Amino acid sequence: MSTLAHTVTDSTTMLRRSLLHAVRYPVITYLIATPLIFLLLFVYVFGDTLGAGIGGEGTAAYLEYVVPGVLLLTIAGGVTGPALSVSKDMSEGIIARFRTMDISRSAVLTGHVFGNLVQLLIAVAVITGVALLMGFRAPASVVEILGAAGLLAAIGFSLCWLGAAVGVFAKGVESASNLPLPLMILPFLGSGFVPTESMPGWLQWFAEHQPFTPFIETLRALLFDTDLGANGWLSLMWIVALTLIGWLTSRVLYERKATSAR
Repeated sequence: MSTLAHTVTDSTTMLRRSLLHAVRYPVITYLIATPLIFLLLFVYVFGDTLGAGIGGEGTAAYLEYVVPGVLLLTIAGGVTGPALSVSKDMSEGIIARFRTMDISRSAVLTGHVFGNLVQLLIAVAVITGVALLMGFRAPASVVEILGAAGLLAAIGFSLCWLGAAVGVFAKGVESASNLPLPLMILPFLGSGFVPTESMPGWLQWFAEHQPFTPFIETLRALLFDTDLGANGWLSLMWIVALTLIGWLTSRVLYERKATSAR
């Protein structure tokens, strides 16, 4: 068997293991519950006022505005899953056992990443379904909808690798659950819930130069058939950069810790 085929086979096995763990310890309930609460809260409590503030007609206008932000909030929550599952493996000693077996070194982390990505995409589908029941409609074509789905999957993939890096770096499960919190706040500090123009000057600068604002604006452009502008390229650059940072960091730290555990 070639090295690539061996890696793919082992990664598939680790993916199956990750999904079995997800059934027993369903992180997906957290992935769904948090953005769902914010969606209902912002639309039904603040929606009328905020909708008028963005130049629309109350709650319906704000629902259209906020759904892309809530979907990216769901994606941001995906950092926690791999952080916890990888940290659990690192702290329980199973990694030392894997080192004694004929398992591809990259398969363990890859299984965690794809296993959590599957849960993340299910959570996104559920939140989208709830938004549709609330009256959300987007005039996007089939191609644009597929592009939006691909964008969310790509962002989720990059953040899952960041989560894996956090899990390897963390000293324990409790630490792994706390470290991703700053990243999960970023959708609130971007254009997800209010326009960046309404923010104070110092915060507006930060909001316009952090990754979630181009992510959100690209998703809005795809869903509502508007001009992408520079946001599409910025989103692509951020996705590539975050994926490389997460992948390289997790691999280096994993090899270092796995070697010292022997």
